[in-house]
Amino acid sequence: MSLLLLILVAGSAAFCLLAILAAEQYRSVKAPVRVDSPVEGISVLKPLHGLDEGLAENLQSFFAQDYPAFEILFAVEEESDPAVPVVKRLIAANSHIPARLVIAGTSPIPNAKVHSLSRMIEEARHDLIVMADSDVRVIPEFLRIVEAEMSGGNVALVTSPYRAVAGRSIWSQLEALGLNTEFISGVLVARMIGGMDFALGPAIATRKARIEEIGGFGELQQYLAEDFVMGNRLAQKGYQVVLSSYAIEHRIGSQGLGPNLSHRLRWNRSTRRSRPAGYIGQVFTHPLPIALLLWLWRPQWWPVALAAILIRYLAAWRASRTIQAEISYFRLPFQDLLSLTMWIAGFFGNEITWRTRRFTIDRLGRFQPSDSA
Repeated sequence: MSLLLLILVAGSAAFCLLAILAAEQYRSVKAPVRVDSPVEGISVLKPLHGLDEGLAENLQSFFAQDYPAFEILFAVEEESDPAVPVVKRLIAANSHIPARLVIAGTSPIPNAKVHSLSRMIEEARHDLIVMADSDVRVIPEFLRIVEAEMSGGNVALVTSPYRAVAGRSIWSQLEALGLNTEFISGVLVARMIGGMDFALGPAIATRKARIEEIGGFGELQQYLAEDFVMGNRLAQKGYQVVLSSYAIEHRIGSQGLGPNLSHRLRWNRSTRRSRPAGYIGQVFTHPLPIALLLWLWRPQWWPVALAAILIRYLAAWRASRTIQAEISYFRLPFQDLLSLTMWIAGFFGNEITWRTRRFTIDRLGRFQPSDSA
């Protein structure tokens, strides 16, 4: 037991060091500067479902883009969706921006988000598309940045890192703390070691032709983590996937304990299926509870445990500063313990709950409605 804990603490400390190096490497990435004005039009696709906290402000940030030629498409499953009045008010208030609402209909496939995207891409006027979730908020230069980053010869996809902005609930604040330290560290370490061979879901830029090359949304609809698969398939084809120089705001809302734990469990089980080896390696992303356990098991080894704890705090500070996030250092041990607990829970069971429905995930990360639904 002592040896196992010592190995886990050493591995966690090594991961934290890598996270610091990866954050420093990413900090050197600068947004490309165009000497001329962008000439390529962009279609922004916004799948919606329900009334997110701050939805109007999130959507308005896309109407406020400083870009010469873009359109915005919104999609809901039903006209009765509570997001519809918000969208209609914004379209009327920003009549100078080409925008329209698509009623996608009840999704015939498990991944309702992909169904909405497939309906919007059929109506999109431009080849360059930006898919952005409803809880994303951006600066006016966002489209200029991703268009410039997409202009590289072999670039097929640009995915945006994000700064999680919590709602009022403590569970939301703990999740944001984890996203702004543990999650972004994992992304940056993966980028430094193996390059970007995946995408992050909240905001993705790519082209219609590239989506068709990997089988279109008809292929992606099988997967819960369609964003990961999209980036992975394009990287496998030899294209470049770029982590954008600009971190968007990801407004995660104010979930209570039950919905938050369900959401975390869904994410962990999906990650385990999408990237099983990487999921096992996530044990090293939880140094605080492991170091505290070592301290309790072998009190005389307190200098080792203390060193691991300090380096975790340093890595958390470096990662959060990279995406300009403010974090609570006092809550970090609680978040790490909760994250480790949910990581362990992710090894058990293949069922998830998403949008009030239950699904089963297979070994390839595909999901279908559960027989027990």
